[in-house]
Amino acid sequence: MELKRVVVTGLGALTPIGNTKEEYWDGLISGKSGAAPITYYDTEKFKTKFACEVKNFKATDFLDRKEARKMDKFAQYAMVASDEAIADAKLNLDEVNKLRVGVIWGAGIGGLETFQQEVLNYAGGDGTPRFNPFFIPKMIADIAPANISIKHGFMGPNYTTVSACASSANAMFDALNMIRLGHCDVIVTGGSEAAVTIAGMGGFNAMHALSTRNESPETASRPFDGTRDGFVLGEGAGALILEEYEHAKARGAKIYAEVAGGGLSSDAHHMTAPHPEGIGVVEVMKNCLENAGLNPEDVDHINTHGTSTPLGDVAELKAISKVFGSHAKNININSTKSMTGHLLGAAGAIEAISSILAIEHGIVPPTINHTTVDENIDPELNLTLNKAQKRDVKVAMSNTFGFGGHNACVLFKKI
Repeated sequence: MELKRVVVTGLGALTPIGNTKEEYWDGLISGKSGAAPITYYDTEKFKTKFACEVKNFKATDFLDRKEARKMDKFAQYAMVASDEAIADAKLNLDEVNKLRVGVIWGAGIGGLETFQQEVLNYAGGDGTPRFNPFFIPKMIADIAPANISIKHGFMGPNYTTVSACASSANAMFDALNMIRLGHCDVIVTGGSEAAVTIAGMGGFNAMHALSTRNESPETASRPFDGTRDGFVLGEGAGALILEEYEHAKARGAKIYAEVAGGGLSSDAHHMTAPHPEGIGVVEVMKNCLENAGLNPEDVDHINTHGTSTPLGDVAELKAISKVFGSHAKNININSTKSMTGHLLGAAGAIEAISSILAIEHGIVPPTINHTTVDENIDPELNLTLNKAQKRDVKVAMSNTFGFGGHNACVLFKKI
């Protein structure tokens, strides 16, 4: 059977550097850092005292008070970003066939704050099991797409993908294939996460995964820099409306880009560490190019996973050099995590949005906070350091990798 073409017709973003798609893009292009001291709890005894929080967010500005109380923050973020994307796509909800509209969402952890609070409440009590009746439905990772579909009446495929930091990239690839194969006309996809909590920060600190640059939070996320010391935890959500091409054309929708293809692989190496030679990352990018029917020379821009960890950044760039050969030095490579921090299950979604907007505007956002050369990184690679660069981006790749060795890659191209 002939696969259907899939395009992006709507975008929504709620991030540490902007609470709408437009604010997010402005933050990216200006090289804005979202890192600051944590405001959610007392960090005195924590190794890391900063994160990339969403700023100036009040759920009741967007959601009914009663409904907001039934949702963990990660689900609230999902609702806000998806509503923006649906509005941006100008979907007529009275005319669209809701049986053929799905919601496929990514979340690496889900309702961590809810779980934490309920356990603390129980531990502080007399042993009587008094739990909030909304404890479980607030916590479970699949509740975000469920809430989106309930609000809008979307009755197509509805589920959450969980592959740690690759979760929302997995969701986008699933959404792409659902539409390609003719199962849906439209899918709301993306991801959300809200893990800046006592348990989240404490857990990642115990793994020695986070930067401890407490004296300068805004410069702590420094992918590819010789002095990088770990990632900065972020939170938020990104939403994309994927739509079958002819369906989008028929209703006169604005098309941002075509989803050309995707790829998946596994490192099969370690629970948390990447393979030092990036073997699984090589395979995921090869798979993605093959799935899209494109050659390495076609790629203009790569938004890397680039978390600012000593091992991960080098392994990914080695893999890029292996896949793209001499063309690698012609690609605008960047890591927007230098600005947003690492949104875990939402990372793939907001980085895909950055890649798509780079295609639309002809500008590649920078990798900020670079001051020191890493001798293990090829100096000929253009890492788009510290300042955005103008570029006619026809094809953009977005890489996302998760603990457990999960690798996902998505390719977008100018329509």
